[in-house]
Amino acid sequence: MSRADTQEDLNAVIRQHSEVLAAQLHSQRESLFPPDASKSMRKFTSGEAAALLGVNDSYLRKLHLDGKGPSPEVSSGNRRHYSADDIHNLRILLEKTARKPGDYLPGRRAGDHLQIIGVMNFKGGSGKTTSSAHLAQRLALKGYRVLAIDLDPQASLTALHGVQPEFDLLDGGTLYDAIRYEDPVPIAAVIRKTYIPNLDLIPGNLELMEFEHETPRALSRGNAGLFFFRVKEALAQVDERYDVVVIDCPPQLGFLTMSALSAATGVLVTIHPEMLDVMSMSQFLRMTADLMDVIADSGADMSHDWMRYLLTRYEPTDAPQNRIVAFLRTMYGDKVLNAPMLKSTAISDAGLTKQTLYEVERSAFTRTTYDRAIESLNAVNDEIAQLIQKTWGR
Repeated sequence: MSRADTQEDLNAVIRQHSEVLAAQLHSQRESLFPPDASKSMRKFTSGEAAALLGVNDSYLRKLHLDGKGPSPEVSSGNRRHYSADDIHNLRILLEKTARKPGDYLPGRRAGDHLQIIGVMNFKGGSGKTTSSAHLAQRLALKGYRVLAIDLDPQASLTALHGVQPEFDLLDGGTLYDAIRYEDPVPIAAVIRKTYIPNLDLIPGNLELMEFEHETPRALSRGNAGLFFFRVKEALAQVDERYDVVVIDCPPQLGFLTMSALSAATGVLVTIHPEMLDVMSMSQFLRMTADLMDVIADSGADMSHDWMRYLLTRYEPTDAPQNRIVAFLRTMYGDKVLNAPMLKSTAISDAGLTKQTLYEVERSAFTRTTYDRAIESLNAVNDEIAQLIQKTWGR
């Protein structure tokens, strides 16, 4: 058998396997979310709603009894549950009587610039997409106007938000449509509302790889211009609509990542504290620095408001991990976020049904498992929110 025959057979096997897997995933998705169904956010207990708003549960009860604000769903046990929309409407109500602006609506004010956060690492399994999804959702639930962008052709962030790339995006609908070199569409045309108030999404799929293929051709023809500004220029079209943009970058240092880096005001690098991952990150940082030098030499401003490392899938009882964490904190100091994202079966189990931990009911897990995981996520995301506020001078 010739090499050509062997290659042809391999191609056939790969194609067949991809089609079988896609069909099975589609079948699983339809069993969880039928074609006529859409994802929705769960209801929040009065305690959870109060914590998100930063008020006491008793104050929420008083508002309810006084007939102010949205009426919660009251169970037979007289327990109150609020939808995400209820919480958003309560924010608007409370902001009107707040002692100072931003107590309940913490987003941009006059003079504040859009925060664009690039979440990146080119090693798989570093928790990049998990971090992006939970950050975007937490910020939206806390009252920020958020746009989440899936720039990863693998499109896991997209799937987490109820969009199946290979079936729901047959005619485009990714950021590629807005940054391509020929006939780009307005970025607003590819933005989708999600089932969470204040959170919009630009989904991704394999079509994003076209930007990686098209850019060298455009450069050779001399009509690519400053290609690394394309994401930044597209986002400028909707600047006033959002407070924060969260970009889940591809796990590679290609043209998409370079363009995202040029647009970003903040950079979040995810690190799994294992030696092989840290060695990989060393190469990632070196290559990133070299690429940023090239972009800067072309006239781009590559300064950022902040850059932080996020420890992910951290196990506090793992002695080797603790040594690596201590090593990283000694080297990078406050560039490493104080709060790590703990490894948790709750987070991974939620992902099996294409959900984040913010979307699943606490009752789906043992109380200690859920509470430990959610406290870890909240600590990480709220620390990033503090960075955003500090950037705005607050």
